[in-house]
Amino acid sequence: MDRTDYGERYLTLLAEDRPAADFERLLARARGEKDLAPEGVRRMHGLALRALRTRELGRRRESELSALFDTVADLAALKDLDDVLEAIVRRARTLLGCDVSYLSLNDDEAGETYMRITQGIHSEEFRNVRLGFGEGLGGLVAQTARPYATADYFSDDRFNHTGTIDSAVGSEELTAILGVPLLLGRTVIGVLYAANHDARPFSREDVDLLTSFAAHAAVALDNARRIEQTDAALAELEQTGRLLRRNVESVQRAADAHDRLAHVVLQGGSLQDVATELQDVLQQHVHIIDSRGSMLAASDLDRAPTEEELGLVARALDDNRAHVEDGVSIAPVWAGGAPLAAVLLRGEVDDSGRRILERAASTAALLMVVQRSAAESQSRLRGDLLLDIVVGRAGPGSLAARASLLGTDLSEPHAVLVVDGADPQLVQLVGDLAASRAGLSAEVGERLVVVVPDGDPVEVGRSVVQRAGGAGGGVVPGRAAGTARTVGRARPTVGAAGPVTGVEGLRAAYHEATRCLDALLALGRRGDVADAATLGFVGLLLGRGDPGDHVRARLGPVLDYDELRGTSLVETLEAWLAEDRHLSRTGDRLHVHPNTVTQRLDRVGQLLGDGWQSPGRLLELALALQLRRVLS
Repeated sequence: MDRTDYGERYLTLLAEDRPAADFERLLARARGEKDLAPEGVRRMHGLALRALRTRELGRRRESELSALFDTVADLAALKDLDDVLEAIVRRARTLLGCDVSYLSLNDDEAGETYMRITQGIHSEEFRNVRLGFGEGLGGLVAQTARPYATADYFSDDRFNHTGTIDSAVGSEELTAILGVPLLLGRTVIGVLYAANHDARPFSREDVDLLTSFAAHAAVALDNARRIEQTDAALAELEQTGRLLRRNVESVQRAADAHDRLAHVVLQGGSLQDVATELQDVLQQHVHIIDSRGSMLAASDLDRAPTEEELGLVARALDDNRAHVEDGVSIAPVWAGGAPLAAVLLRGEVDDSGRRILERAASTAALLMVVQRSAAESQSRLRGDLLLDIVVGRAGPGSLAARASLLGTDLSEPHAVLVVDGADPQLVQLVGDLAASRAGLSAEVGERLVVVVPDGDPVEVGRSVVQRAGGAGGGVVPGRAAGTARTVGRARPTVGAAGPVTGVEGLRAAYHEATRCLDALLALGRRGDVADAATLGFVGLLLGRGDPGDHVRARLGPVLDYDELRGTSLVETLEAWLAEDRHLSRTGDRLHVHPNTVTQRLDRVGQLLGDGWQSPGRLLELALALQLRRVLS
């Protein structure tokens, strides 16, 4: 075979992409043929191997570029920063086929680069290492923005070795290390590394490949950071938008509440209107409770405040500030430096709701002050009218007209009371009672005069004494709800008269009630209520009362019993008193056995009630029997 044949054979091997071993066998064959010049075949062999290496390098380059493009496409699809970093380190290890890969990011403020992601690293010491700019291979890359590679890290004196870095590298037994910068423009944002445990040098192609990959990785990393920042900004904008919407809604709700509450005031509304509007705005049940624990208005009348809620009301009134706790919200209603009431909302409100609640409390305070002023003005007018009636300052016609303008009809039967021992609190309570019933009240001297439409003066007087005695239950600052309290210094004494009609009747009844009160005080019966009829013969002596009514008041049950059954209980009682309560003499006088007298007297006792044989009662009975004899 001549050189031309060998040349054709080498070309055939190249065309068939045969391995290098086939080329070596062809060269060995040529050496066995003595008639062929070996130098020419060796040149052809060398050129064929160069062509084979070039083709293999091209294929490798093509494979690397394909892998690089695939990696870049994968990185472009990733959005999460951590996912991008993980993918960069993992792909770098795959592209170079190295034992270890890792990535560090720069901390420009600290002047350091720190480990962020690792692949194939096992020690915590290495993961936590931080390199100052210029320290170690990575620090040098971060400082100079140029790639560096070493086949033997520990023997390479181009780097500034430190104990911390060398210890971390030694803990992983790394020898050959390649580091390339992650560049954005001219700014180094980090370093990408590839490393092997043995002293395998990285080729120029390895450096170029990792550098190309690092350039794309830096862009992907920057995109991921920008997406993360954008997402964070969008999330912040959404949060800001939600806050703005809530603020707008809060402002709108507050404006709506302000308009509603202002409308209540301008239209002369009531506390019930405040409760209704507040419930519409805050969508919670509302109660307005005064300082004594009484409910002034409510949006839920079926559910009264609990003892715990009244305790919270007392505390809010005591410290004059709103409370939002234990499932309720409470705002105190103060005016003139004193607590008037509290607005209680069943539900814990936010800051906006709290401001609305406090505004409702201010509105309630304004309404209560206006109502109190109006009530005080009405009270003064009613008091002046009553004073004019009792002292006779004007004629009956003009007084009746003034009473009609105040809503009081003097042609109806009225009870008249004169009260001694009333303090300012009782004056207020009784004044409210009189105003609520279209009556009149006034302080005359040191006594309180009350006129109300009613047919039972004594019963009205007892209700006044009951109010003064106080059943308790008021909420007073500093005192727990439900604690009994007494209004005034002592139980008042009440003289009563009536029922009467007209100005002259009221004037006469006032003088009669005054005499009854004087009689009660003279008899030492303080805290009691009486009219002329209940005073017995004392009432008669005072010049008031029908004698027949007096007899009926003392003997009525016995008279009715005798009339119904045909008995002689009144006769027996009269004889018994005439015989100085002697049973035998009474029996002789009536011609009956003493036991019969005893039985009749027992029946009298049942009809008249306990205490009928007391000296005072016996005196009343004796007078009534004498009046009956005279009247008959």
